[in-house]
Amino acid sequence: MDNILVILKISFWGIISFLVSIIVFLLIIKFIEIIDARKKILKDNAPIFQSLHSKKSGIPTMGGLIFWFVPLCLIIILIIINLFDKDFAQWFNFLSRRETYLPLGFLILGGILGAIDDLIGIFYIKNRKGLAINEKLIIYLGFSLIVVWWFITKLGIRYVYFPFVGRMYIGIFLFSLFLIFYVIAVSFSANETDGLDGLLGGISIIILSFLTVVSFINGNYNLATLSIIIIGSLLLFLWFNIYPAKIFMGDTGSMALGSYIAIVSLLEGVYFLLPIFAPIFLVESLSVICQLISKKFFKKKIFLSTPIHHHFEALGIAEPNIVFKFWLINLMGVIMAFIIFILDKLI
Repeated sequence: MDNILVILKISFWGIISFLVSIIVFLLIIKFIEIIDARKKILKDNAPIFQSLHSKKSGIPTMGGLIFWFVPLCLIIILIIINLFDKDFAQWFNFLSRRETYLPLGFLILGGILGAIDDLIGIFYIKNRKGLAINEKLIIYLGFSLIVVWWFITKLGIRYVYFPFVGRMYIGIFLFSLFLIFYVIAVSFSANETDGLDGLLGGISIIILSFLTVVSFINGNYNLATLSIIIIGSLLLFLWFNIYPAKIFMGDTGSMALGSYIAIVSLLEGVYFLLPIFAPIFLVESLSVICQLISKKFFKKKIFLSTPIHHHFEALGIAEPNIVFKFWLINLMGVIMAFIIFILDKLI
């Protein structure tokens, strides 16, 4: 397919995604109003976090439903078009077993899991603030086993790819462990990053833009199209989520995005570049891990509050200032990762 036509197709879906997102978002807001899904800052939360975010209590949440509802709506539109003009629908089709089935499936699975977590917290079901960490880990372990099965049996991939080195076969067992660890780590890192107005939304746009270009260069045009569709919904959502946020994405949004980013980076073979193109994910997660280890073994805190964006808040740095600088850091990381990706292609 001619590259210009491919670019037109990808751009077309990006624009359509943004326009459809407007309608879908209005419906989501109506749904949120009906169930009264609002952020709750509970009194038993960490005192520093509570003092910083008590003003955000009552703001609508679960806006991240848009990230997986919009692709579903576009698929329905594609099916309707196919009833009238199969050739036209085929040309605009972005569904592909090799490219988009797995990331689309995990976008939805992550979104559903996050929605359940949100609803438990919103309605304080059985006096719980949400799913316990061990419950999430068990569920994500199950999700990860699907990834292992898909890569080995459906895609025939049983190796890891190292930049400037190439493929390395490490055995089915180690390969499976790597996939499981990677999916869980990236998904939870995205979830940890969602804590300030516009933070995860902006960083996700930056990361997905990088992955879209990588997919295009690798010839995975359908996957590039799907990523653009999600970027379209993210742009619409960020309009309302930027400081001061009028709505939050909730776990249904952060877990959907994290799951999608994990799968796409695995499919494109750029997983070892993730610390470079998603440095904020890494820093946020490491801050939580280091804090937990220090409190457990040394009975002292390293940071005033974690994830680390809350530490900077506690130091008195304005929220928009933190968000912008984190965006900038991640953007620089993406540029570096892209340079490495291109050099790896050329050498």
